[in-house]
Amino acid sequence: MNRLAAAATGVALLLPVVSGCAAFTDDSASSADGVQVAAAFYPLAYVAERIAGDHASVENLTAPGGEPHDLELNPKETADVARADLVVFESGMQPAVDDAIRTNASGTTLDVADVVELHPAGEHADEHEGEDHEGHDHDHGDVDPHFWHDPLLMADLGDAVAEQLAEVDPDHADAYRANAGDLRHDLESLDQEYADGLARCERDTVVVSHDAFGYLGRYGLEFEPIAGLSPDAEPTPADLAHLEELIRDDGITTVFYESLVGPDIAEQLAKDTGVRTAVLDPLEGLTDDTVDEDYLSLMRANLAALEEANGC
Repeated sequence: MNRLAAAATGVALLLPVVSGCAAFTDDSASSADGVQVAAAFYPLAYVAERIAGDHASVENLTAPGGEPHDLELNPKETADVARADLVVFESGMQPAVDDAIRTNASGTTLDVADVVELHPAGEHADEHEGEDHEGHDHDHGDVDPHFWHDPLLMADLGDAVAEQLAEVDPDHADAYRANAGDLRHDLESLDQEYADGLARCERDTVVVSHDAFGYLGRYGLEFEPIAGLSPDAEPTPADLAHLEELIRDDGITTVFYESLVGPDIAEQLAKDTGVRTAVLDPLEGLTDDTVDEDYLSLMRANLAALEEANGC
């Protein structure tokens, strides 16, 4: 009996500790103050942060250095989706995010495909010339998801995020809409920089590692990708032979590779044709080298690289 009494006393002493831990866990899972936004990958997070300002916190579901196409959500990121007041994503771009939204999201969701005019896969409308640009076969369904290379489409997304946040948090609706106006101003200025910088170039063909830059076709450029829309796609010998001939015939000076994808194939193609390589950032995510940059500065770096390569 004495041993039983001692055991019971020990359990009683442990109960406050156990219940205290449970209470702490519950509080930590739901104690974040203010409006919360989950953004699927970097360009969406950039827009969300610009619109949110000081009135909402933004979590980027794709960590710096991660390849967005290959994202698998960990428990914390799944919890970010579940507790977010607003989730900004692009359906079809990241299946893991689509699944988490279907099964866990409890707040408002904003699908880029519903508010931005995405181009058909393999066709990038030139808004200045009214022409279509043909690309390679793709594996993202019927659309090219890389809309963020068009600053004006990013501005459209900013307006949509502002309206959703205004509904979620009406007390700060004016601030969200004002931030969207500031963002649009910056993006329209960037659009003009691209239009001016690429208006007069010696050549208009650009060889890139994968087909992520088609939306820049509106500035008169033609992109020839080594691979398709997926950075993991492998080129065929016929693809490489075509590119070697194109580089020599068109006087192309540069084969571009990307910050999140290995440069091996691009470097071999450049070596075989006697041209140089350079980075053209797809802006799908930040890396250790670009963590202090932002969308605007990276887009301007891309513009400078294109101007140099194409003799603009």
